Amino acid sequence: MARKTSSANGSSTATASAAPAAPAAPEALQTRWLDDDERATWLAFVFGTRLFWDEVERDLQRDAQLPFGYYEILVMLSDAPAHTLRMSDLADATQSSRSRLSHAVARLEREGWVRREECPTDRRGANAVLTDVGFAALEAAAPSHVESVRRHLFDQLSPAQVEQLRDICDTLLGHLLPIAGARGDQRVSQFEDARAASDKLTGTSPD
Repeated sequence: MARKTSSANGSSTATASAAPAAPAAPEALQTRWLDDDERATWLAFVFGTRLFWDEVERDLQRDAQLPFGYYEILVMLSDAPAHTLRMSDLADATQSSRSRLSHAVARLEREGWVRREECPTDRRGANAVLTDVGFAALEAAAPSHVESVRRHLFDQLSPAQVEQLRDICDTLLGHLLPIAGARGDQRVSQFEDARAASDKLTGTSPD
């Protein structure tokens, strides 16, 4: 705080000797550019995953006349209790807008694979229900889809590479799942349920 002092001639002067020093401005964050090896890894990851999903989508369309997004809806409903999910929950789990999901479900309804019902606990909501015909369609599409995944992914990797890929993915999920969970992403519980079911089938348990 500035204070007044008297000079030799009796006049008053102000001094800031007791004033605290102004805080230093924070240093600008430095961009952590990718080095050559990291850039090569990033490009391989981006293009490899995009091309992989392009082939899986193309195979599913050819073999089952079904987009992967619609196949995903059928899988989620098949895994749900009574093969039923609220439309809003299904939209969140598939990261779809309400209108986009409604369009997809309308297409599946026309095929007789899904039907919509009123939600008994919320009159404003609706449930999507997988029909027996839809379950049969999923069973028919699954073998060729699994073969596509095997051909484009697992057949290209050695057993050691598959283990490394699993370890890498687990590391990424360990970072990303809490972030997604903090914003209420429904895919977190979906993944945890799927992992628990997989562990039960294989007789393993999480560490």
